[in-house]
Amino acid sequence: MKKLMTTLAFATTTAIASAQFQVNPQIGLNFQKITDPKPGSDFKAALGWTVGADARIGDRLFLQPGIFLGRNATTMSVSEGTAVAVKDDLIRTNLKLRAMAGYRIIDTYQFDMRFMFGPSYDVLMSVDSKDNNIDWNRGDFNAGSFNIEAGFGFDMGLFTLAPTASFGLSKVFKDDPNVSNVDSKYMTYGLTIGMNFGDDDAQ
Repeated sequence: MKKLMTTLAFATTTAIASAQFQVNPQIGLNFQKITDPKPGSDFKAALGWTVGADARIGDRLFLQPGIFLGRNATTMSVSEGTAVAVKDDLIRTNLKLRAMAGYRIIDTYQFDMRFMFGPSYDVLMSVDSKDNNIDWNRGDFNAGSFNIEAGFGFDMGLFTLAPTASFGLSKVFKDDPNVSNVDSKYMTYGLTIGMNFGDDDAQ
């Protein structure tokens, strides 16, 4: 994974001088689920937000590196029998680094449709809970997560819209005695809207 990220970064630097280039600041919403909860508990995706920017380098085929700051929320509940004993929102702040590549399926002056795919890495910056009902903190989580990202992009003049999905490859929790047998991963769905700055139709 590290070798792939390095290769994409080098290719991005090489391509900037000669390729078409755009910068795309974006804001959006996300839903982040944690898979495979331990017995007696449940994780459900809750609404979060993201803000950041990516760049597109290339024409029909393009590279799309990006950086985003996000607040991700997941509702956790712990049950005793059939009753919910504890419920709280676990809120995490992440810095997402993307190194995606893509292909323009439709490429016209007025409308573009793109497919993007590639790796990303989420740096965990903070962990807190909404009501302090669950005594978890940053130390219970791994410091970062490698992911595979996929999505579609729709460009309409100055504006861009992108639904995306991120599939975690790293374990969410550290291997401590309380969660050492939990193989939970992040699964995140997002939707961003932004603006296009630059010339993607230069020859």
